Amino acid sequence: MKPLSILIVEDHSFQQLYLQNLFSELGDFELEFAQEGGAALDCLKRRDFDLVLTDLLMPGMDGVQFIQGLAASGSRPALAIMSVASRRMLTSASLAARNLGVTVIGLISKPVKSGALRNLTDQLGSRRQATLPLPGPQIDHLAILAALDNGELQAWFQPKKSLTDGRIAAAEALVRWIHPEHGVLLPGMFLPAVKAFGLEESLLWHILEQAMKAQKLWNAQGYAIPVSINLPTHLLNSPDLADRILQFVLKHHGVPAMICFELMECSMPEDISNFYAGACRLRMKGFGLSQDDFGQGYSSYMNLVSTPFTELKIDRALVHGCSENEELAQALTSIVALGRQLGLTVVAEGVETAQELALLRRINCTQVQGFLISHAVSSSEFQHLLTQDGPAVAD
Repeated sequence: MKPLSILIVEDHSFQQLYLQNLFSELGDFELEFAQEGGAALDCLKRRDFDLVLTDLLMPGMDGVQFIQGLAASGSRPALAIMSVASRRMLTSASLAARNLGVTVIGLISKPVKSGALRNLTDQLGSRRQATLPLPGPQIDHLAILAALDNGELQAWFQPKKSLTDGRIAAAEALVRWIHPEHGVLLPGMFLPAVKAFGLEESLLWHILEQAMKAQKLWNAQGYAIPVSINLPTHLLNSPDLADRILQFVLKHHGVPAMICFELMECSMPEDISNFYAGACRLRMKGFGLSQDDFGQGYSSYMNLVSTPFTELKIDRALVHGCSENEELAQALTSIVALGRQLGLTVVAEGVETAQELALLRRINCTQVQGFLISHAVSSSEFQHLLTQDGPAVAD
């Protein structure tokens, strides 16, 4: 397999040599260096890279200006940002990049450590394996409808573990496309098309039905596992959505109290009143309600205290690196305390290291999910996880 190609944007020659030595210890990589942002953009015109690792504080075109130029260039490498500046500076630059459509896979404080680069290269390797090109014409309206009809779009389940006893307490249903030619496709490869063709509600019914079927299988083994399901908030524009969801759940012998809807930030209702009305009516029907991705987008303290949520999910951007960043740790401590004071189940998502897990346990977070715990797996594989780490089975 061709070595991963990495463009390093760093103005100090000593730092360039230092990074070159660190990467050489990790494996075989194609490295190219640029002194500042303008030179880096010229490199990107000549060839593609798997990763761009850029400093922020540089003469000439600084790192933020380079990120803006990268987004405008049409080139789409993964991005990692390094700096001696504060963590808040790194986070601010990463948010600028993400909102410009750039994929950020790492924020690294200088001096750069080998472990931080190893994390980047591991992510790049995973991205390469997961990125199976599916030509655009194949993801058309009919292809998605066919995938829904023949069961190719499946609900997989990522466990949420309790930090009280370390057992699986709940699950999140995440869609996967089991493609006959390309294998397992992750949501980022097809959900934009689902949204573009107006099929999000069809997908909702599909995932909801599969989640209830999975719950029945787990119940047969003695495990009562609540499942959360992503709900695009613009669907709340339909005033009878809560009624239709309840009717659908009861028709399939589901239990509303065992289903939690995570309100997604991919879009907002046409009128904010539809958000509050829809959320309120879902709770009135007995469903759980989660404030998803708290810490980014439109999620706010006002929404949190004025909407009848039962769960608060802390965005992975606040979790990543929290064990090494005192400011992030303090923010997480405050958010967890507020959520618990409001009587909410507080879930931290995107937990990837034992150090992050230890901090979240120390500040009394309720549940965690992320790659450290488990990837999303099929219903049958999830049942196997339950036999290992599931809640105690009632006699």
